Amino acid sequence: MKALLLYADRDFGPVETLPAHGADVSADLELGVLLRAMAGGDQHLHDIAGAVMLTSLTTPEQVRYRQDVLTDCLRHPPAVRAIYDLASAAVEAERRIRGGLLAGPDYPLHRSMQVMEVFLRHLRQLRALADEHAAHLTSAGFTRLCCMLRAELDDTYLSEIGDRLSRLRFKDGLLTSASLGPAGKGEDYVLRRPAGGRAGMLSRLSPASRRAADDLIVPDRDITGRQTLTSLRDRATGTVAGVLAQSCGHIRGFFDMLRLETGFYIGCLNLHDLLGARGQPLSLPVPLPRGKHALSAHGLRNPALLLTGTGPVVGNDISADGKSLIVITGANQGGKSTFLRSLGTAQLMMQAGLFVTAESFAAAVCPGVYTHFRRPEDATMISGKLDEELRRMSAITDAIAPGSVLLCNESFAATNEREGSQLARNVILAMLDCDVRVLLVTHFYDLASGFYADQREDAVFLRADREPDGSRTFRLTEGAPLLTSHARDIYDLVFGDPRV
Repeated sequence: MKALLLYADRDFGPVETLPAHGADVSADLELGVLLRAMAGGDQHLHDIAGAVMLTSLTTPEQVRYRQDVLTDCLRHPPAVRAIYDLASAAVEAERRIRGGLLAGPDYPLHRSMQVMEVFLRHLRQLRALADEHAAHLTSAGFTRLCCMLRAELDDTYLSEIGDRLSRLRFKDGLLTSASLGPAGKGEDYVLRRPAGGRAGMLSRLSPASRRAADDLIVPDRDITGRQTLTSLRDRATGTVAGVLAQSCGHIRGFFDMLRLETGFYIGCLNLHDLLGARGQPLSLPVPLPRGKHALSAHGLRNPALLLTGTGPVVGNDISADGKSLIVITGANQGGKSTFLRSLGTAQLMMQAGLFVTAESFAAAVCPGVYTHFRRPEDATMISGKLDEELRRMSAITDAIAPGSVLLCNESFAATNEREGSQLARNVILAMLDCDVRVLLVTHFYDLASGFYADQREDAVFLRADREPDGSRTFRLTEGAPLLTSHARDIYDLVFGDPRV
């Protein structure tokens, strides 16, 4: 059995397959704020959300499949939460079944029976949930899950499991066959079903139906004899115990995956509730095929800022279809980095199958999102900041694939404008030649104006607005780079106008 709620054709992969650059992307885009909101204080949900967010889908069909499942979840939250709670309860109940220090040699069979009894109870409840909600959950993922549960966990199958567990309690005694091997040792032990049930077994044990030569009576004080009988019993039940343990493992794996995959959608519901309570626009993005560098948004906002800020957040628009290079300049503290983060976060949320914090958003799917942001000073660094920036960019170039998205925020700001502009220009041109889309925030006028002078048809230039009085609107509009970033406004705001 498979859940198939995150992918149409496979289970979600292990966390170990997360991209190596995932930690940098998470830190630069402040994904921790989103993950904490999705987790709601649950570390398990936090880990699931982080793993799914950083494992991007790579085709529009995969994104739409997950979006359909998410739409079901948003329409019927109680159903999804009930499935997640049930899967979690099954996993936790199995974990509580532990062997003590005095567990006997037949403990593996007894433990597997206990686990299967627990799982059987939860499978019955899961089947009941499928019956209850099958008519309401219409996405391909949930429809397949409900059909699978109703077909494979029918009453006959569940009753048969219960019947076989009852037989394994050996209330009628244990009947086994064996053959003699070399040196008279027993081999080929096979556990048999007593013919005729309990009555048949009692007839075998009645004095009238057996010969005295068939009896083997072990005295109470014969420890060796009892150990021998125990060994015979273990050989007879060993195969059954192994098969039962394997079956328990399969069912445990199903509950684990069901818990993981529904857990992601529980995180989506938590995030939707928090953002919805703030009255922010939420929409399902439109995933587009790779190759055309499609990107457009209306009213795009940074979700991390929405979750941590107290005041209203300004939305921004962008129309950059067919543009490989997006250069963002303008006033200091005018919202440039925030807008860059909103673009990167929206791309990741779309490729995770999530909604985005925008009135509308459409973009081409990409193999991966990479970030190269300016880092604060670190007193423990052995080498300089420029060396550190170059090492990070080198790692990105080794891993990045054509069609990916690279977000640069004040890259190579650790050096002077002339040197930093030249370094950045060489790197960006190489990325563009490799069909990588570059989104760049920079205060290097030489760099931005150089690209603007090239009059590239694949480039768009955005500028953070500034009012005549120096106030910031936090809106970005298309415009040529300016020679100043109006840092004097910040100085006057902090220290006061020296002319006064």
